[in-house]
Amino acid sequence: MLGKLFGRSAGSAEHPHALPARKQRGGVYKLEALGDARVLALVEAARTRDWAAVKTALAPFDLGHEQAVLGQLSVVDGVEEWILKAADQDKGDDELRATALLISGARHISWGWDARTSARAVDVSRDQWQTFYERLTIAEEHLLEAAELRPDWVTPWRQLITSGRGMSLADHIQDARLAAGLRRDPLNVDIHLEWVSHLQPRWGGKPGEALEFAQKAFAAAPDGHRLGCAVAMARIEEWVESDHRDCLQDPRIRAELREAAERSILHHAYERRLGWQGDYNIFAMALALAGSSTASNVFRELEGAYTEWPWVFMSDPQKAYSRLRKAF
Repeated sequence: MLGKLFGRSAGSAEHPHALPARKQRGGVYKLEALGDARVLALVEAARTRDWAAVKTALAPFDLGHEQAVLGQLSVVDGVEEWILKAADQDKGDDELRATALLISGARHISWGWDARTSARAVDVSRDQWQTFYERLTIAEEHLLEAAELRPDWVTPWRQLITSGRGMSLADHIQDARLAAGLRRDPLNVDIHLEWVSHLQPRWGGKPGEALEFAQKAFAAAPDGHRLGCAVAMARIEEWVESDHRDCLQDPRIRAELREAAERSILHHAYERRLGWQGDYNIFAMALALAGSSTASNVFRELEGAYTEWPWVFMSDPQKAYSRLRKAF
């Protein structure tokens, strides 16, 4: 089962670093540390504030290009308090300083959103806004320095799009950040997903703009590419923005999502890399909301593995995942 959970691999039926699935009632479980023992070791090292252990645990990864791993570190409480001080011990090592700055920047964004909360803008207090802004300001400083130290990295630019959105920076600045990220990796899925969020009406975008962006990007991608997730996420965002819970229940939308799934995550050329369950969860939610029977194929492949994103848009995310999983 673990081999299937972690995906197909060339030389082994079972991924050597797969964490055991801790299934709860109903066969559903929250995916921990991307389902990888190495990522768990990295997160645990960060929790214990052990910089030497963090450096060792980082060896298999490239944070400059692996947003999923960086995302695991961004939610570790207290990282912002010690990471840069620890990195100062490695004077003259630009790569380690850039790594610490990147982690700190991503953490300050997550920490900033903790202060703002997911409430509507009108319901966020003045003190919350001030804390949010202060933390994002620090994130911007750290991420820009990381990008300067390592100009080949793409993850600082993805993070800067997020901080820029939170700070309501001018369109030309955000456009420049998008362009910088895509110059480094034209088909980067995380950049595209973040831009889909950026283009939502609640952030000043126009209706349909995000979907058009996602469709155009996916059309230019090869078969089996993860960029199909951008189309699925654009449809989920459309559902979030709508006052009608059945807005995706349209034969045309069902067909579009089915075709996107078949040309991306369900295509034989799709590679189940670290964190692939996140891709499947995006499609599971989009297909289920559209009432597509293809959702059953996606849920079946997940074998109960649940990721918070994108189910956070529902009031009880894991319960919603379980309910829709049973329905298909």
